[in-house]
Amino acid sequence: MDAIYLFDRFRAISWELWEQLGVQLDWLADHWREPDAGMWEIRGKDQQFVSSKLLVWVAFERAGRLARRRGLPGDRDKWQREADAAYRWVQDEGWNNEFQSYVQRADSRDLDASALLIPMLRFASGTDPRVLATLAKIESRLASGWLIHRYDTTSFPDAEDVNEVFDGVGGLEGTFTICTFWYVENLARAGRIEKARLAFENLLTYANEVGLFSEQIGPGGEALGNFPQALTHLALISAATTLDRAIDSSLGR
Repeated sequence: MDAIYLFDRFRAISWELWEQLGVQLDWLADHWREPDAGMWEIRGKDQQFVSSKLLVWVAFERAGRLARRRGLPGDRDKWQREADAAYRWVQDEGWNNEFQSYVQRADSRDLDASALLIPMLRFASGTDPRVLATLAKIESRLASGWLIHRYDTTSFPDAEDVNEVFDGVGGLEGTFTICTFWYVENLARAGRIEKARLAFENLLTYANEVGLFSEQIGPGGEALGNFPQALTHLALISAATTLDRAIDSSLGR
């Protein structure tokens, strides 16, 4: 829905697509409170992932915006109710007040780099106290130098292989390149421009000789996972654009 909302700013979507979206939104309204596998497609049991509820809010919020902008028919009151409910869910169930951070799933203290999407999707400001507190937690718990892991499995101390138990994939994984670009963007949105620039420039050194990035970066700087990965390069563009605008703004341009 976010992609469609952005696309429609430059080229109007068709009536047929809008009708199909309405069917999907009706389904989402009936099912979004159910547990799922989350954005990382965890292979364990379905759970109440915060990233899923965040994206539910995005879906209904963007649907309402698009309908108002284009004058398209739809159950706007229902979409607004569902967006409000998802928003409150994230704030009530996705925020751990004792831990002082947005967490991966309800009733947990586990971190997930998907929380970096919160300001990027305009759920909250980049300078919101909860966003800044979560950013600090991610820096302290998920960072390996300038690079960011996608989630924290250290809270499963009794497992011989925590990844196998938690997400169904054996062995350890590298830092996630897309998450590191999200980190750059969060720093820029928080006004920490110099640190954002340093993190961005550091990450650029991990591209190959033609500027392509892998899904993950290993402890020795090696490319791991999908290569090249389109989503990672979209995150590169977004981070570069956001950082460029932040630098211009700081210079009064």
